[in-house]
Amino acid sequence: MARRTFFSFHYQPDVWRAWNVRNSWVVQNEKESEGFFDGSVFESKKRESDDALKRFLTDGLKNTSVTCVLTGSATASRRWVRYEIARSVLKGNGLLTVDIHGVKDEDGKTSAKGSDPLASMGLYLLDEKIYLAENNAGKWVKYSDYSLAIPAGQIWLPKPTSNAVVPLSKHCLRYDYSAEDGRKNLGSWIESAAKAAGR
Repeated sequence: MARRTFFSFHYQPDVWRAWNVRNSWVVQNEKESEGFFDGSVFESKKRESDDALKRFLTDGLKNTSVTCVLTGSATASRRWVRYEIARSVLKGNGLLTVDIHGVKDEDGKTSAKGSDPLASMGLYLLDEKIYLAENNAGKWVKYSDYSLAIPAGQIWLPKPTSNAVVPLSKHCLRYDYSAEDGRKNLGSWIESAAKAAGR
């Protein structure tokens, strides 16, 4: 079953890699993706305001059931990748990380492996309410771009049981596109993430 998938990535260094990965998947069996934005559109929304960009990214996730975080060397620390992950959690999308550092860029170069963006975002319980957290410089803090409590029934992830942050990566799988034959296997990875989320 084809899944409508949102691909999240760090635009400037990884767009070539991300485009190739996404296209290798989309062309198989007429699969579809959403939210693969042209850089100029993204930059224009960012110039308008943070709120305009948040609305734009949230709209980009509509009609998707899975968010695939295409990860390069610095993806985990990017504010707007984290926002896309947060909105994916709120929407109930399946989540997975796919490392793309081994995919060659337009100059034929690979990159260094980065940390897992889903390990930099997590959930915790406070006063019987669930909140998002992010890791900044090795310390967990309340996620500032969405600080409201999340209704337990709104997310598929297991409910945290204390104020100790549970990274999203604990419940989501990570793959290496180059080392694990992503051209052949990306579809099954996406399907597994969808099923884990009950989608």
